[in-house]
Amino acid sequence: MNEPKAIDIIKQSGKRASENFTPEKLHHSVRAACLSVRSPEGEAETIAHSVTNAVVIWLDTKPEVTSGDVRRIAALHLKKFHPEAAYFYEHHGDII
Repeated sequence: MNEPKAIDIIKQSGKRASENFTPEKLHHSVRAACLSVRSPEGEAETIAHSVTNAVVIWLDTKPEVTSGDVRRIAALHLKKFHPEAAYFYEHHGDII
């Protein structure tokens, strides 16, 4: 994974302090969405790596973004690889 520069992620609710973007956290979340819709382990890992790298590239010119922005861009890229996992990723809070 490419290491991004320090980027502040502003939480949607505004109730918690902003935090630095962590590619590993996004990778884990995308991988979990893929595994939740029964993707094979290797496929989930490959997709998570690709989506995370795409988000890191997108973040390159931004000093701060909201957590919703990151989720939206990650879902957009995830749809290219696995639409069902992207739906689950986008609606995770609604489903659980």
